[in-house]
Amino acid sequence: MNLSPLVALVGNPNAGKSALFNALTGARQKVGNYPGVTVERKSGRMALADGRPVELVDLPGTYSLDPASPDEAVTRDVLFGRQAGERLPSALLVVVDASNLDNHLRFTLQLIALGLPVVVALNMIDMAERDGLLIDTDALSRELGVPVIPTVAVRRRGIEDLRDALALLVGDGSGATLIRGGPPPEHDIVTLQRRARAIAIKATKQESVARRWSHVLDGVALHPVAGPILLATLLFVMFQGVFTWSEAPIAWIEQMFVALQDGITAALPAGFLRSLLVDGVIAGVGSVLGFLPLILILFFFILVLEASGYMVRAAFMMDRLMAGVGLSGRAFIPLLSSFACAIPGIMATRTIDDPKDRLTTILIAPLMTCSARLPVYAVIIAAFIPPRSVGPGIGLQGLVLFGLYVIGIVGAMLAALVFRRTIAKGESGGFMMELPKYQMPNWRDIAIGLMQRAWIFVRRAGTIIMGATVLLWALLSFPQAPEGVSQVRYSVAGRIADGLAVVLKPIGFNHEMSLAIIPAMAAREVAVSSLATVYSIEGGDDVQTERSLVGRLQGRWSLPTALAFLMWFVFAPQCLSTIAVIRRETNGWKWPLFSLAYLFGLAYLAAGITFWAATALGL
Repeated sequence: MNLSPLVALVGNPNAGKSALFNALTGARQKVGNYPGVTVERKSGRMALADGRPVELVDLPGTYSLDPASPDEAVTRDVLFGRQAGERLPSALLVVVDASNLDNHLRFTLQLIALGLPVVVALNMIDMAERDGLLIDTDALSRELGVPVIPTVAVRRRGIEDLRDALALLVGDGSGATLIRGGPPPEHDIVTLQRRARAIAIKATKQESVARRWSHVLDGVALHPVAGPILLATLLFVMFQGVFTWSEAPIAWIEQMFVALQDGITAALPAGFLRSLLVDGVIAGVGSVLGFLPLILILFFFILVLEASGYMVRAAFMMDRLMAGVGLSGRAFIPLLSSFACAIPGIMATRTIDDPKDRLTTILIAPLMTCSARLPVYAVIIAAFIPPRSVGPGIGLQGLVLFGLYVIGIVGAMLAALVFRRTIAKGESGGFMMELPKYQMPNWRDIAIGLMQRAWIFVRRAGTIIMGATVLLWALLSFPQAPEGVSQVRYSVAGRIADGLAVVLKPIGFNHEMSLAIIPAMAAREVAVSSLATVYSIEGGDDVQTERSLVGRLQGRWSLPTALAFLMWFVFAPQCLSTIAVIRRETNGWKWPLFSLAYLFGLAYLAAGITFWAATALGL
């Protein structure tokens, strides 16, 4: 049986393949599924310049020959003759976006290396020219070693030239049943990208100033040495700014709540209602709301980096680090989301196809330092780390905060390394990313993002945090202690803490710290409001008692104890909502309980080692 030659239409997503397929085949199309998989198969008939019929199959868009989804696996299998019921193509028609030459040439180089006849359709050439980009197609053809035809598929520009080029390459289809054996060519992605970039530079006759600057910036941001240094520098500056810029507004908010406490104390007689308002609601919730400026400053930096186009570059840099511990690069976005909150981060793991990759990402997401931990870090750092400079523009407090984030990231990477070699064995796969253009942030969008974050934080303070704080106040206030006996120790909460303190005392935790970590399971910020409530009740009406939580901690905790508390919150499990999401995403209680167990174990060990080492050093 003499079959028509089979030409595979292949390329990156969003390169214009579908428009080109329609232009070449017209109404002579049929749609079905590939045998054995629910992936759409589009094929059509086209006539070459000499009248010969050719079957054109439109393969799913992919970024490389290393598949990360069923669609991409189909493309790989068709190109290697492994797809059931599918012939090996006689030739490849590779579609490349002319305005995104660097990234699209990377995959093109892999396809050319397969050894099949190739024609490159340099599509959307009109869009590239509109943006000031002029490409020398002859030079590009020489560099690639294959014909390159400029096209505008939606206007049928270059279609006849494509037919002519394909007519010179395809045979009569008699060899189409040959099966290609062996694995696909091995290519290091970084090496491929550099080669693709070099070819793009040689083929580009003219480009806009913005594109030239973009390439210059990428030369630094994506450099194997300068890139990580730039990322670390940006993060370091961000944490320095978080402490430096937030100091004044935090003080203003604290003064406002102190004035509110004084007003209520003067207006109401001593008793149940005044204690509830002053010691419970205002002391607890107010101590958390005071750190709203700090959180907004942090998110300001994050939103600016995202809007400018740099965050995707950071993802590219982190992909190399994660590959070293067995994680897929697709894990970066969920882990990045977890810095805001672990819940959306864990839900974002649905984009990870490999189940073991996804499980590992879910298990380490709670180790990313979420924004709920910031109030805890801020109050302990403010109380025990002096606000002195350790170098030009480098504050010690910001340096410590930066270090806590680094410890969380390193802990997550080490946990991933262990999990990928034990409970989640398997090979990791890379992933491709389209790099967006650098641009100035839209300040209106930044403002809207900050307002949304502020509302989320205030809403949590008015619901979960207030509820947990009022409950703790009630447990601390009853039963009433006899004269001369500590109310905190005598209360229901105090007696619960007595039992927990036996377990936590070896790692340096005192009675108040044992009290704080129980309600902190509702929300991390509750640890701050809990401490504020405990010390407010303990202080009673004594006007000489230090009003701020920072001052109260300084008079009661040692430095080793404070450092141990910080390390506990670096590793301790997230809130109960996060545990519930893990249960939902893993369809059972096995992995949520495992997550609780290993994180509590890490937190206890980290806090203990910190306390013992700091004590031994005489801190």
